[in-house]
Amino acid sequence: MIQYADDTLIVLEGDSTQLFFLKSVLHSFCESTRLKVNFNKYMMVPINISPKKFNHLANTLGCSKGSFPFTYLDLPLGITKPKVDDFLPLVSKCERRLACTSTFLSQAGKLKLTNVVLSALPTFHMCTLSLPKGVIKQIDKFRKHYLWRGADINSKKPPKAAWEMVCVPKEEGGLGVIDLKKHNEALLVKNLDKFFNKKDLPWVSLVWEKHYNNGKLPSATKKGSFWWRDILKLLQPFKSFSIIHIQNGSTCLFWEDKWIQQTLENDYPELHSFAKNKVISVRDFYAQQHLPDLFNLPLSTEAYSQMQAVQSFLEHFPLIDEDDKWSSNWGEFSAARTYSFLIGHRDVHQAYKWL
Repeated sequence: MIQYADDTLIVLEGDSTQLFFLKSVLHSFCESTRLKVNFNKYMMVPINISPKKFNHLANTLGCSKGSFPFTYLDLPLGITKPKVDDFLPLVSKCERRLACTSTFLSQAGKLKLTNVVLSALPTFHMCTLSLPKGVIKQIDKFRKHYLWRGADINSKKPPKAAWEMVCVPKEEGGLGVIDLKKHNEALLVKNLDKFFNKKDLPWVSLVWEKHYNNGKLPSATKKGSFWWRDILKLLQPFKSFSIIHIQNGSTCLFWEDKWIQQTLENDYPELHSFAKNKVISVRDFYAQQHLPDLFNLPLSTEAYSQMQAVQSFLEHFPLIDEDDKWSSNWGEFSAARTYSFLIGHRDVHQAYKWL
C-alpha cells in the first residue's frame, strides 16, 4: 500500500478472495467511523490479467476500470518507460505560464520569474523520472520565450545571449538560469546515495534482494526496471564525487571504486589485467582464501610482485562487520552541490564575481 495525503494505491494479487478481504476491511471501517466508501471513485488497473478475469474482478469490487499508463500524484505511472506524450500535461502547464508575463516587468524581473516559476514547475517530475530530451527541449523553448519575448507568443524577437551561456552561474559570467538536464540528473543521483547507504526504504531493499543478492554490484551492465536503468546511467558521475568509508566491503568494487586514495586498477595495472572478475566486490575479494585463484595463471613477474603487495596490504587493512558508508566530497549528500558539480566550473575574470 502506498499513501500520500488522500491518494491511496493498493497493490494486490489478482484474486477474488483478496478483493473480498479488502472489501471486508473497508466495510469494517465504514461501520466503525460511520463514513461511507464510494466504490465508484475506485479504479482497478490490471497487470498481466486476462480481460475476462479483469472484468470479473472489477465487478466483484464494484469499481471503474483503468489501464496503464495512468496518473498518480501528477506523475505518469506505468509498467513501461513513459513516452513524450505522457508528459504533455506538464508541458501544457508550462505553456500556460507564458501568459503570466507582464510587459511592465524589467529584464531582471523576467529572469527571476523564469527560475522561480518555469524552472520550478518540472522539479517534482524530475525528482522521480528522467525527463525525455524532447520534453526538456520544449520546456526550454518556453523558458527562452518567457525570458526574452514576454507574453507575446507570436513574437520573433531574437535572444540576447546563447542559452548555454544563460545557464552558466552568475559568478562565472552567465545569468544563472537552471540547466534542466543537469538539474534532473542531480535530483536523481540522490537515489544512488540512498541505495549504496542501504537506507531503510522499501525500494532499496527490493533492488538489493532482486538484483544484487548474489554479491554482484552495479557496474557497466545495467539491469532492472526502466527507472533503475535510468538511475544507473548516473553511476559514474556519482562515484566521481563520492567518498567510501569501507566497513564490510559489500557495496564497493575492489578494482574500480576509490575505497582507498586511488583505484587499485590504477595502482596495480599489471595485476588487474590478469584478474578473472574485474567487478568483484571488496568483501568477496577478502573472502578468497587462496589469492592466486582470483587471477588467470601464470602471472608475469611484475603481476606476481603486485599480487604480493596487495596481499600485504590486505593483511594490514581488515574489514569490520558493519555496512559501508558513502558520502560526498562536500560531506552529506546535497542535490544543490551535486548540480554545481555536474555543470562544472570555468575560469572567468574576477570582475564577474562583483556583479
